[in-house]
Amino acid sequence: MDIAIVVRQLKEERDRAAQQVERLNAALAALSRNSHGERTGGGTLSAAARARIRAAQRARWAKVRASKGSANSATRRTMSAAARAKIAQAQRLRWAKHKKSAQKRAA
Repeated sequence: MDIAIVVRQLKEERDRAAQQVERLNAALAALSRNSHGERTGGGTLSAAARARIRAAQRARWAKVRASKGSANSATRRTMSAAARAKIAQAQRLRWAKHKKSAQKRAA
């Protein structure tokens, strides 16, 4: 085999590898440029535009709150003081048991 042929083949393989690296770099740059939805352009919004956006968002939230209405407050339940005390006591007992077993394991 002639050395010139081998050198030519190696150069072709090097060129192919360089092209693949360039394509991968371009793909990575495109992916990382705006992967989190950040704004890439500079422009700022005018005060009027911000006011329009703010008003539209307030209207959307008002609509959500209106659809929930008072039905949400009617289904809301509160816990009695006795129930809270009972749950707290049970949790204290669980923690005491956990700490005791942890001390046994440590010893």
